[in-house]
Amino acid sequence: MDTDATSVLPAVPAAPSLPAGRPAAPGPGGAAPLAELVARDITAWFGQRKVLDRVSLTMPAGGITALIGPSGCGKSTFLRILNRMHELVPSAQLAGEVRLDGEDIYDPAKRLIDARRAIGMVFQKPNPFPAMSIRENVLAGLRLTGTRAPRSVKDDLVESCLTKGGLWQEVKDRLDSPGGGLSGGQQQRLCIARSLAIKPRVLLMDEPCSALDPTSTRVIEETMHELAREVTIVIVTHNMQQAARVSSQCAFFLASHGTPGVIVEHGDTRAMFESPRDERTSDYVNGRFG
Repeated sequence: MDTDATSVLPAVPAAPSLPAGRPAAPGPGGAAPLAELVARDITAWFGQRKVLDRVSLTMPAGGITALIGPSGCGKSTFLRILNRMHELVPSAQLAGEVRLDGEDIYDPAKRLIDARRAIGMVFQKPNPFPAMSIRENVLAGLRLTGTRAPRSVKDDLVESCLTKGGLWQEVKDRLDSPGGGLSGGQQQRLCIARSLAIKPRVLLMDEPCSALDPTSTRVIEETMHELAREVTIVIVTHNMQQAARVSSQCAFFLASHGTPGVIVEHGDTRAMFESPRDERTSDYVNGRFG
């Protein structure tokens, strides 16, 4: 990790964010409004082990929020709570609430599939369906959600999502080739395109570049900046340079001596790297631990 905080400040403008509580702005071309995601007093357990303790965070509409902190502090658990994946673990328990534009996604009246459709997920390891073509991978979400569409609409959707995922120009002449035959960086962008096909309002990304080379990482980061015009993005990353380059705000998680994870500090990314309020944040972003 680079220990010079000034060297990792964003080289490109961060995606704009809206102040907490401000109504979401309409999306481009009359699309659904950009969505604000709010977690309140999230406490989580795996069996008897508490892994998060009263974590609250507002993820502004149209912004990129980076979750940073050392391994084992609950970042990925928190990310999975944001689209109801935590409950898939048999021993998992949860207190608190997650609100998407004011509506609690854990409300018993809300369907799980609706939460997953509105809040998409891209994982650390690219996971295209290897037996499916590139085209079929993009359209897989429609099949899983039972969405029907004519061929012309599907063709437009494939092109649109692959373009937004930064992959169209590279694969437009081989859409019927296996998705598993792409390079690692291309597979990750295919997974992003697949997530976009069901038109999520929030996109969660769990260390999406950790297994990629620098060139593929740069393309994914450029893709994130483009996507932030249409979806709210939350990313877990251990790469401080990446957090500084792509995010508009950061949240620093920390757990120590067997205590559950908490947010030590959160706010504007540049401010957290240049003048953090907490000494532990300064130590972490400057590479003195973690």
